[in-house]
Amino acid sequence: MNLPELCIRRPVMTTLLMATFLIFGLFAFKQLPVAALPRVDFPTINVSARLPGASPETMASSVAAPLEREFASISGITSMSSVSQQGSTSITLQFDLNRNIDGAALDVQAALSATVRRLPPELPAPPSFRKVNPADQPVLFMVLTSATKPLYEVHEFGENILQQQISQLPGVAQVNIFGAQKYAVRVRVNPDAVSARGLSLAEVRTAIAAANSNSPVGTLNGSNQRLTLGATGQMERAGEYGNLIISQKNGIPIRLNDVAQIYDSVENDQTGSWYNGQRSIMLAVYRQSDANTVQVVDSIKDKLDAYRAQLPAAIELHVLNDRSIPIREAVEDVEVSLMIAIALVIMVIFLFLKSFAATVIPTLALPISLVGTFAIMFALGYSLDNISLLALTLAVGFVVDDAIVMLENIIRHIEMGKKPFQAALDGSREIGFTILSITISLVAVFIPVFFMGGVVGKVFAEFAGTIAAAIIVSGFVSLTLTPMLCARFLKAHDHHKKPNIVERVFEAGFQDMLGAYRWTLDLVLRARFLMLLVTLGTVYVSVQLYMDVPKGFFPTEDTGLLRGSTEGPPDTSFEAMAARQIRLAEIVKADPAIDYLTSNIGGFNATNNGFMFIALKPKEQRDKAEVVIARLRRAVSEVPGITAVFQQVQNINLNAGRSSRAQYLYSLQGPDLGALFNYAPLMQQRLSQLPQLRDANIDLQLRNPQLSIDIDRERAASLGISSDQIRQALGNAFGSRQIATIFTPATDYQVIMEAERAYQQDPAVLSRLMLKAANGQNVPLEAVATIKPSVGPLAVNRISQQPAVTISFNTAPGVSLGDAVNAIRAAERDINLPASIVTSFAGSAQLFQDALKGQGLLIFAAILVIYIILGILYESFIHPITILSGLPSAGLGALLALQYFHMDLSVIAIIGILMLVGIVKKNAIMMVDFAIERRKMGDDALTAIRDAALVRFRPIMMTSFAAIFGVLPIALGHGAGAELRQPLGIAVVGGLVVSQLLTLYITPVVYFYLDKVDSFISGRGRGEREEAASVPGAIPVAIPQAMHRRPD
Repeated sequence: MNLPELCIRRPVMTTLLMATFLIFGLFAFKQLPVAALPRVDFPTINVSARLPGASPETMASSVAAPLEREFASISGITSMSSVSQQGSTSITLQFDLNRNIDGAALDVQAALSATVRRLPPELPAPPSFRKVNPADQPVLFMVLTSATKPLYEVHEFGENILQQQISQLPGVAQVNIFGAQKYAVRVRVNPDAVSARGLSLAEVRTAIAAANSNSPVGTLNGSNQRLTLGATGQMERAGEYGNLIISQKNGIPIRLNDVAQIYDSVENDQTGSWYNGQRSIMLAVYRQSDANTVQVVDSIKDKLDAYRAQLPAAIELHVLNDRSIPIREAVEDVEVSLMIAIALVIMVIFLFLKSFAATVIPTLALPISLVGTFAIMFALGYSLDNISLLALTLAVGFVVDDAIVMLENIIRHIEMGKKPFQAALDGSREIGFTILSITISLVAVFIPVFFMGGVVGKVFAEFAGTIAAAIIVSGFVSLTLTPMLCARFLKAHDHHKKPNIVERVFEAGFQDMLGAYRWTLDLVLRARFLMLLVTLGTVYVSVQLYMDVPKGFFPTEDTGLLRGSTEGPPDTSFEAMAARQIRLAEIVKADPAIDYLTSNIGGFNATNNGFMFIALKPKEQRDKAEVVIARLRRAVSEVPGITAVFQQVQNINLNAGRSSRAQYLYSLQGPDLGALFNYAPLMQQRLSQLPQLRDANIDLQLRNPQLSIDIDRERAASLGISSDQIRQALGNAFGSRQIATIFTPATDYQVIMEAERAYQQDPAVLSRLMLKAANGQNVPLEAVATIKPSVGPLAVNRISQQPAVTISFNTAPGVSLGDAVNAIRAAERDINLPASIVTSFAGSAQLFQDALKGQGLLIFAAILVIYIILGILYESFIHPITILSGLPSAGLGALLALQYFHMDLSVIAIIGILMLVGIVKKNAIMMVDFAIERRKMGDDALTAIRDAALVRFRPIMMTSFAAIFGVLPIALGHGAGAELRQPLGIAVVGGLVVSQLLTLYITPVVYFYLDKVDSFISGRGRGEREEAASVPGAIPVAIPQAMHRRPD
């Protein structure tokens, strides 16, 4: 007893089994996380170190280089890059995707511990590290503004209330603050006043640190009691520091306010954020990698009233850039597409079967298969996202295919005069192997996807797993529920029943279509060799089209969010940059497509850099995002002294933690600094001229104005002044040094010392800076050093321990990433870069190249796997080739459709072509499987394959139309996230339409020729009853009578 027969005879068991699928599936659906895209964890660790006042070269040589040498011994690192700027170094370590991030963190901690002794002792704190996932983006921004309160008070509420409380919510990974204005006491010393009193800056620094002590003083232990001692020492506000005695001369106390001005200030006064033109504090909320974005955002919004209640009335809280909104919209749009697809598929079934009961049976397979898939998705740790829902939508056309094939074959047996119960037994037994073959071979298409490496493989493993699960469940439902329902609910064929007008019209149309197909099939079978040439021609044209079609990576989505990167000249001060950024923001905000924006500068220890987060109005109220960007690019070009680059925020961020002004990265690196610094600007200039590119920017800024202090060591030594003493004096005056810490129950604050602003603005002051000689006398700096103006880099970048320069770029509208990459490679040859310079793409551009190399191999692997599976199922080396012979026509249709709609052959489209490999061969399987059975009954090859093509014409048309209409809503491309899904839909629809027209003729011809080969191999070549020159005139009785008509 086979599986269909068991289920036919045991309907209760079958019903309960299907109910189990539904129950577990619905439970899993409620538990599935919702996200924009599948979870992709980049094992990445960011190491940061600070040394206030240190130049980029100092940070690179004394901090970055020792750390990088130690990190290089850690296993599993795929890339290591560092950026050293004024006073800070950031090192990004990216590990192999299979590397455990916790184990990598332990290795990094050990490396830091081993290196700390080789780092400068002036570091205010040891280097720190944190695990990051650069693919993640903030799910929510919260902005605090106030018209009356100082920013450090606003910051205090943001840090001590919002940041701490939100960080404790389930699913929240971290909350970062942009434009931080944390309170600090700032001591601005007058160097002339200090030296006039015979003091040094080091003595002032030591006095402040000693007076602000918070060290324990002990306890008193008596016979009856124990007392804890406490001594005042902490001064918490600037007003308390003025009367601090820092020294005494001739019995006269010298107080701090005699030589300095003390302010209530902030730790970093060279950074700032604005919201719609108003200074603000911005908090960015990041979710944990396995958290539900929608649930995280909802949990925060549920507590907004409680958060606002804790804030003073003068502080306003704004919620911005809610990433759950586009996710909800995308999910809702995909769900609508899913419903439309289901409705269209049901319509196709009804029109072909002309029976309400017959329509309901395969329709029931839809919810059971889809809901049952949710249970498997939950078990595999998947989420409801654009990719998995896309897979489910595409699966609509597949999950009914098996049920349609089963149902149609049972109805055919009923039309032969059998009772429904017997027809279900015979029809399911006859077609069961075909359905098994279709299911297994369709799942086999996606096996290579699971072995794809890198980020692309991680993203599409969920797609492949989801659609494979749906196919397996639908195959099981078709072999169990469908025959059972057919046996119980289908009625015996009534030859006297008169069809209604709709049935008559559709049946007449179908019979005309069948007659036309029979007539054209007979023509093709008479001109078999010509059709064979057409088949070979489709292979050639498909290959040529594949070579010529523009190649892309992931389609650019219109998420309604833009990111703008701004940059001023290297010597731009914070105040000048702020004025230009505000002017730029005003121009951007004036655009009719802009809803709101936030702006920030100085966030990366470079006052000439800034960025904006821009939210666009709903799609129906504005132009496309790329049109808005082009308009903004023209508008902001009028602002002098600042440049801006805009790009769309994408759900897929693949630049692996490397910040860039544009979307794609191109790097040059080499040990020869002279050659590197000479050719990199030439390359950037050349790329700026390429019509395929936009916004080519370079991170090399060598003209940063500097003052070089050349110490006369002999002269200094003769005065008893060390080089370190000179460096310490300079650092005390101009390094914004944190000289003491104020501890409070809620947090801690810093005391910062620096020279007065007037002394920081005039380079001539350096020569008057006093140093304490060995005899106690003050000596001016110019006595022991020569001060010269010079230039140097604003930042030092390194990749894999070598100096590097990175050029970021965007593609021009209508230009594919593949064409842009080819143009850049051509530019390399034009410039003739020296051998010492190695070039490479990074981030998305590098992943695109990796994916491009694997595209052909992926398709070949899918075809090979299907060939092996079919060879095993049919115990033949030849029949699998027949089944796969229609694939080139599907590829031809997909590529033609992509070109017609001006779309790149992106990774998404490649997945669509991969799906076509599985869909198109289903038609061939139905024909070949029937023909094999007829051959066993003694028919010759030509008669068998002709009969198979005609008998299977109805289920082939049903499954093909179901697949086309199932994917049609995706191809139409409406709604949020449609840009990501549409290329797949276009490729599948185009491939199905063309292959449907050709494979109905290609498969019979190829079967005829390859059957000869198979017969020769198996020893059946002699004595075959084949009519090589004529088409058979008789058709078996089992074939519907309408097919007996001969062509005129």
